[in-house]
Amino acid sequence: MSTSTKSKGEFRANDYVVYPAHGVGRIISIEDQEIAGVRLELFVISFEKEKMTLRVPTAKANSVGMRTLSSPELIGKALETLKGRARVKRAMWSRRAQEYEQKINSGDLISIAEVVRDLHRAEDQPEQSYSERQLYEAALERLTREVAAVERLDEVRAARRVDEALDKKAA
Repeated sequence: MSTSTKSKGEFRANDYVVYPAHGVGRIISIEDQEIAGVRLELFVISFEKEKMTLRVPTAKANSVGMRTLSSPELIGKALETLKGRARVKRAMWSRRAQEYEQKINSGDLISIAEVVRDLHRAEDQPEQSYSERQLYEAALERLTREVAAVERLDEVRAARRVDEALDKKAA
């Protein structure tokens, strides 16, 4: 069996997957490698935009939170989440920033959509701080890439879909 057509559980070569800490990537192959005298089967995942390749042991894929792309229904729920009212806790910014970062790195699409919703600013709202903007853009990029991959859109059209949902956001 060639390396490119092998599959391991729910993941196959050429599948798009979500790796919590990095977002959407594509499995370019499944290969065997010897590391420190131990034979390991690895998913080789390419994150084209970051020009990064990640090797994840197939046995660890689930425990690190790697998952298949969301269903179209979940994409719909995430876009609906964007239309909701922002829920900003009264905690100090450092505590909120930590929570937002955890949500983004959870890989959970609804949590990521909540970060986008909560940190989104309309034209007439005050400017974001640098750190708010960084978190907002990280969450927005994760959400947009998954929308693009699931709905087979280019990133510009996916970004438009996300923007349209944000434009309908409750005040």
